[in-house]
Amino acid sequence: MSVTMHMVPVPHSPVIAQRDDGGLAKAMGAVVSGQLPPLPPAVAGAFVTGVLLAVGVAESAALAIFTPIVAVLLIGPGSSHTHDGRLDWLVPPILRLIEYVFVVCVGFAWEVPAPVIFALLGAILFHHYDLVQRMRQRVYPPPWLATAGLGWEGRMLVVALVGAMPVLVVLLTIYLWGVFLWESVTCWAAASGSAAAAGPADAGE
Repeated sequence: MSVTMHMVPVPHSPVIAQRDDGGLAKAMGAVVSGQLPPLPPAVAGAFVTGVLLAVGVAESAALAIFTPIVAVLLIGPGSSHTHDGRLDWLVPPILRLIEYVFVVCVGFAWEVPAPVIFALLGAILFHHYDLVQRMRQRVYPPPWLATAGLGWEGRMLVVALVGAMPVLVVLLTIYLWGVFLWESVTCWAAASGSAAAAGPADAGE
């Protein structure tokens, strides 16, 4: 028995859904209309991000913002591709690595309390784990979630902007936990309700 959740199906691959692109990355992808393979830009973005962090841009509020900007300029154009290449499944893990490392570097560079950094990472990790579990059932998140969750590039931009102000990082953490946890709970509750409703009908067939 297959379970249909309350979400509207999206004609994309699970790899695209797991990218977790926000509005900026999707807009960049729309410019090239799916003509750019996604893996080379992702690898280039990871390399450039690593170089920028290695030279210490995270320690400067004026320079930290360049990392997510460069990342989305490099990686975003590949977001509209069908992601049907043999190695395109590597793109989401690369994006995860870029985002996690950036959050940690900026957080510690600006002396954000470690519990706050780990709580922020926890919210992002929870969201990504939830996406993985949904993809196993071929269930796609609602279109508004990528916007509300800011996307990987949006979260990096916000962290770069507020990293020097720990109280704003706390507010960002609370916001992301609220959005991701609420949406996940309501989604899976709807799935359980659908399964329970379908059970008697299936039994009668």
